[in-house]
Order: sequence, then C-alpha cells, then structure tokens
Amino acid sequence: MQITYDPDRDILQIAFNNSAVGETARISPNLILDYDDDGLIVGLELRQASKRVASPLSVTFTIGDADLEKPQP
Repeated sequence: MQITYDPDRDILQIAFNNSAVGETARISPNLILDYDDDGLIVGLELRQASKRVASPLSVTFTIGDADLEKPQP
C-alpha cells in the first residue's frame, strides 16, 4: 500500500496495490475510486484533503479489530 499527499493540489491518494487502473469513478465531488480491469478497487483519491482529514501529513498504522458499530451503507 502506498499513501501520497500532494500539498500543492491538496490531494491524498491511497494505492492498495500496484495493479493498473482500468476505470475511475467519482463517488462524490471529492472522492474518486480506481478499479482494475476485473472491477476490484485498487486505490482512492480524496480531493481537498486538508478539509476532510485532521492532518494529511500524518499517518498512523494500527492492527486491530475493525469498527463494526459504524453505520452501514
């Protein structure tokens, strides 16, 4: 997994693997998902990131239980 923050454009990108992007979909005005040719999500892009995350320059990696209590779509 690779996380890139471009402070000049205020874009946070997360690539889950090195697969080539076959399709891109805008989920909301500032959230874009990238899919491979098989339709699997390979990355995401968050625009205006500094307005949506506490600190796009800081990353914390944690291994533990997933939050199953959050609202489901």
